[in-house]
Amino acid sequence: MKLAFLCHPTKNLKESVSFYRDVLGFEEAWREGNHTVALKLEKNEEVQIMIEDDEDGVASGGVFVLENVDEFYEENQSKLNFVKQPCDIPPGRYAIFTDPDGNPFRVIDMSKEKSAISN
Repeated sequence: MKLAFLCHPTKNLKESVSFYRDVLGFEEAWREGNHTVALKLEKNEEVQIMIEDDEDGVASGGVFVLENVDEFYEENQSKLNFVKQPCDIPPGRYAIFTDPDGNPFRVIDMSKEKSAISN
C-alpha cells in the first residue's frame, strides 16, 4: 500500500481550488471532470492534495494505491468496515473502509491504465 494523495472533500470546489492555489501556493496537477482537482506544491510531484465535491459525508484522509482493489476487498471484507464497496473510477477501481475511530482509508488501483498499456 502506497500513499498517493491526501483527499479533502469540499462543498465548493472553485473556492477550495482558489484557496490552495492563491493562498497556499499549490499548482494544479490534474483534474477529473468538474468534481475533482489534484494540487501539488511547486516542484514536488510526490505530495498532492486531491479535493473533490462528490463524496458528501466522508472525512478527509489518505488515498492509497493497491495492486488490486477487488482482491483486497475480497480478502478483507470480513475484517474491515467498508463504507464504499469497490467501484469504477477513470484509472481503475476504488473503495473506502474506516479504521476503528471512523477515519476513512480510500484505496485505488490503476487497473484501467494497466489494461490500456497492455492493449
